[in-house]
Amino acid sequence: MKSNLLSNIHNPSDLRLLPEAQLTQVAQELRDFIIDVVSVKEGHLGSSLGVIELTIALHYVFNTPDDLLVWDVGHQAYGHKILTERREIFHTNRQLEGISGFPKRSESVYDTFGVGHSSTSISAALGMAIASKLKGDFDKQHVAVIGDASIASGMAFEGLNHAGVTDANLLVILNDNAIGIDPSVGALKKYLTAVKNGKNPKQNNIIKSLNFDYSGPIDGHDLPALIKELNRLKKIKGPKFLHIVTTKGKGLQQAEENQVKYHAPGKFDASTGELYSKSEENLPPKYQDVFGLTILDLAKKNEKIIGITPAMPSGSSLKFMMDEIPERAFDVGIAEQHAVTLAAGMVTQGMIVYCNIYSTFLQRAYDQVIHDVALQNLPVIFCLDRAGLVGEDGATHHGVFDIAYLRAIPNMIIYAPLNEIALQNILYTAQLGLNHPIAIRYPRGRGVLPNWEVENFGHYEKIEIGAATCLKKGSKTAVLSTGTIGNNVIAALNECLISETIAHYDFPFIKPLDINVLNNILSGFKRIITIEDGTINGGFGSAILEFAASNNFKNTIEVLGVPDRFIEHGTVNQLQQLCKIDVKSLINLFSNDTK
Repeated sequence: MKSNLLSNIHNPSDLRLLPEAQLTQVAQELRDFIIDVVSVKEGHLGSSLGVIELTIALHYVFNTPDDLLVWDVGHQAYGHKILTERREIFHTNRQLEGISGFPKRSESVYDTFGVGHSSTSISAALGMAIASKLKGDFDKQHVAVIGDASIASGMAFEGLNHAGVTDANLLVILNDNAIGIDPSVGALKKYLTAVKNGKNPKQNNIIKSLNFDYSGPIDGHDLPALIKELNRLKKIKGPKFLHIVTTKGKGLQQAEENQVKYHAPGKFDASTGELYSKSEENLPPKYQDVFGLTILDLAKKNEKIIGITPAMPSGSSLKFMMDEIPERAFDVGIAEQHAVTLAAGMVTQGMIVYCNIYSTFLQRAYDQVIHDVALQNLPVIFCLDRAGLVGEDGATHHGVFDIAYLRAIPNMIIYAPLNEIALQNILYTAQLGLNHPIAIRYPRGRGVLPNWEVENFGHYEKIEIGAATCLKKGSKTAVLSTGTIGNNVIAALNECLISETIAHYDFPFIKPLDINVLNNILSGFKRIITIEDGTINGGFGSAILEFAASNNFKNTIEVLGVPDRFIEHGTVNQLQQLCKIDVKSLINLFSNDTK
């Protein structure tokens, strides 16, 4: 019986003590370990299984952490974490107060750069390499591992363009598996496919033209070949580029065959790979599906409607439209800036464009939102999925800044629906014609109406722009909520059984605010509480405070939301508890109103 090698590997120094012949066994044990843990604890699976051999080869050949290794995005870094002193706590991955699902500098010296968003690795590693040279450390190695979906992003090209005119000791490894979360798209994918198939002549190599020493493509699951090539490249100075070909989900048949589903599959049977079935009967719909089904229905009736997403057709549910009306639904790859300006260009020609971008990723296109959309007052319809606290993905993915960063932009309408009906109605209203761009923000996960599709789908009502609604009357305190966090308020008020003292107002429009309703609230209630699932600084509550101050109201106004710090990973409910915007915290707060 073979001894368990992985249990004796605490860090890369231990790994490097093994003879190369034993590394294949380490690879199998590492793959099995990840499958066993993720099958129970959940997380990102396919990406890490696809780079097991590469991870081992990198830590075996390079003297990490003295040599610097940067992972792009970080979905694929589970093997890296396990080999770098975190095997015994890997089961806490993505859990509250456990280790992060992504590389994080404060967590380990082996995590040289914090990641979570794509296409940053080349720029970061190049910066490290230039700094090393300036410090006189000419032997230090700097390695960036980037996928074929991420390298198509503009920032990656900016890094390559700069690196090619330096003599930096930089190695870029392209992990080419033809898929990000969804399959890769675009002309670069076609080029890389041709290279892998031997159809592109060497003299037309894009990477060589950028002054990189190019090698590959080689089999990314062939450990001896990887180790041999990495040892060769260690000795070459200047910018180098290694093209490897891998299979996402390698080693688990279901993950190889269904790469999209097994990117983050949830819980599954580790021995068979089969997903545990989840009963979705009588469950409310996912907000992303409300978007996807509604825009498809609207697009069938309005030929001017177009959908755009940067590399998230499945995650945004734009895939419904892409499957049925592919000529009017576009996955532009990991290119948020391009997505926004592409939408702006289409709008100038009379099209009605729904640009669906996760809230955290729209941060990457802030200039385009201002310069290309709002400044020209083009009515692009931004659909911001994953707004608010997103849970286990943590600080890199929470969509908590969008209210604050969009509220500062002139001409921008900001809308946060209370529920599924409100979301479908604002999607309907937007395509009737708006005079300004609009951002519609909605959360990850499911809504609150189990029978939404049966009872409400397709029954649209036009929404009055800027209108707020009184959901519950009261005499003493007014609670002002925006978006789906208002359902926590509803639940808390119901459980408190407070019928007289506390009023509840839904402000779906954060900009423009309903001035008439707000004047009545500030005139009629001494105590005001605002609640949002975004940052307190500059958010909805700040807008209420600004209005009160500028109109000389003296009310006591308490602002609830995400505090001025980065919130880490955990379940959405746990994180709401940290921010004191969960139902139980609100019950305690509202109870004080009766004393």
